[in-house]
Amino acid sequence: MGGDRGSAAAEFVLVGALLTVLTLTVMQLALALHVRNTALDAAAEGARFAALADSSLAEGVARTRELVTVALGPGYATDVVAGYGEYDGFPSVQVRVIAPLPLLGLLGLDRGLEVVGHAVVEGLD
Repeated sequence: MGGDRGSAAAEFVLVGALLTVLTLTVMQLALALHVRNTALDAAAEGARFAALADSSLAEGVARTRELVTVALGPGYATDVVAGYGEYDGFPSVQVRVIAPLPLLGLLGLDRGLEVVGHAVVEGLD
């Protein structure tokens, strides 16, 4: 009967540690997905801006950098490039954002995340 004494405290510590690790892992995954979705949205918005008839690729890159900087910080907006290409058979603008992938808080793999936003080029025809 005395062999079970103190086992509740040990079980509580073990289960509590496991739940803490699980909770922190889910929160880190949510942060990584937030960074990815925000960068992708900024790239798509920059591509739409650059695809306007009276706009340029440089203006699309500037818009993307501005959005990423405001939402995530300047460290995530250092590598933004735009170019023309084809997407689903239509001429399009492609804006590519390469950013750090957060693995532990905001620290992580430099250049670990790459997203591309597309928009069909608008013409004055």
